[in-house]
Amino acid sequence: MATYLLITILVLVLIISIFNELFLYGILSTILFVVMMPFYYIVRVFNKKFLYGWREKLGFFKDPNLGDKVIMYHGVSVGEVIALENVIKKTKQEFPEYKLVVTTGTKTGQDIAQKKYAGVADYISYFPYDIPFCVFAFLSKIKPTVVLIAETELWPVFSYVCWMKKIPLYTINGRMSDSTFKLYRVLKFFFARVLSRYTKILTQSEIDRNKLIAVGAPEERTSVMKNLKFDIKKSSETVDIGQDGFRVMIAGSTHKGEDEIVLDIFKEKHERYSDVKLLLVPRHMTRLPQITPIIDSLGLKYGFRSKEDSFIDNDVIILDTMGELSKMYSICSFAFIGGSFNKTGGHNPLEATVYSKPTITGPSIHNFRDIYWLLSQSTAGKIVKTPAELGEYVEKLLADEEFYKQACKDCETIFQDQQGALDVVINELKEIL
Repeated sequence: MATYLLITILVLVLIISIFNELFLYGILSTILFVVMMPFYYIVRVFNKKFLYGWREKLGFFKDPNLGDKVIMYHGVSVGEVIALENVIKKTKQEFPEYKLVVTTGTKTGQDIAQKKYAGVADYISYFPYDIPFCVFAFLSKIKPTVVLIAETELWPVFSYVCWMKKIPLYTINGRMSDSTFKLYRVLKFFFARVLSRYTKILTQSEIDRNKLIAVGAPEERTSVMKNLKFDIKKSSETVDIGQDGFRVMIAGSTHKGEDEIVLDIFKEKHERYSDVKLLLVPRHMTRLPQITPIIDSLGLKYGFRSKEDSFIDNDVIILDTMGELSKMYSICSFAFIGGSFNKTGGHNPLEATVYSKPTITGPSIHNFRDIYWLLSQSTAGKIVKTPAELGEYVEKLLADEEFYKQACKDCETIFQDQQGALDVVINELKEIL
């Protein structure tokens, strides 16, 4: 009897699932949620970051009363949130009558969103768990007119409910890694249905577009928009710290352990090339008392930007002022981007690339993996694994003039090829709104 009852229930579930995808997604996601909960509580004992945002993700937050004109952007973590900066600010300018909502999936992403968009977005929160009651609770309070999700996050329940409620849903800046492509292709029968719920899928490249179509994205609704991260502009400010006649290497946003690496390499290159200077930019100024003794021990002369010191009298200038790094890239010959020889995940190389200046980075690049991948396809950017490799590549840029010129040219070419993504998104919004 029990066996027949179980079979009957399974048949009913199958029949309902055929006609109602939400029912199927709901069962699967709820089962997965229940199974994972014990592991969630165990993990959060050791890692408190898992505590953050759980109420919002479940839909347990106060209704922000945003009205019926709401544009929602979602970026799961740091890289995606940063990529959205220009398009979010542009959206605010172009559609002032609409409220802006920004959501993230991680604590680090939330921190960046709160910092960057506190004065721009009307509401900043976490993206809901992909379970029906969480998604319905979230959407009933936010009431988005349109939802734009950065890169390629496919949430079956969320996409189905948006489709059911006739909320336009976009993937913007879409991309797909080779490993993800292999998995999605195996499960194409499933992801094709999920992708069919999207109003439009806008990708970073033709390669990404072809991958998404191969896993089931509707070809007529999938197109290339290029990469949002490249829509940055050069600073109009001029910089003079006595750089004329010298080749300046910038070490931007360095973290603990990286200053020693950079300074050792610079010391060796400076002895061979007397026209080489270093602009050292620590990520955190509180580390200056640890950095200056290292420079002293190497016998290098150094000054400070805050004191208006010049390269004419110094080998190294320490940039100890706030908000000036991006314009400083205009005076360099090439740049090492810090946060990449530890677990930080790197910083944005495009602040240098926009000035046609080649960049070098260590192996930790997960915050900007897609950008570094693009740059490293040419000589515009180089990912090195060790300090020794960093030294070798710096030598190549200094010693091989033709190679250096090509690297600068590749930077310019990449920017020309990739810009324009921001306008694509804004035009899509104009059509919908």
